[in-house]
Amino acid sequence: MEAGVSSRHCQVTGRKPGFGKQVSHSNRRTSRRWLPNTQRRRYWLPSENRFVVLTVSTKGIKTVDRRGVESVVAELRRQGVKV
Repeated sequence: MEAGVSSRHCQVTGRKPGFGKQVSHSNRRTSRRWLPNTQRRRYWLPSENRFVVLTVSTKGIKTVDRRGVESVVAELRRQGVKV
């Protein structure tokens, strides 16, 4: 993993784990996390003639498909993310 990048965090949509309580039948409550479905995907960036690796949720994958990888990478760079 790269330094400064938290795990289970979508670079495109910003989705992170949700926190809450798991409640048993006896109403006993324990802490739990709902993890987003994140994937490490390689995308070909034609303008730079190379691949970029993004950690994206399934909704982020659909966003890249809809908007295009060039647009998504340009926006990430405007936000200061090193891609």
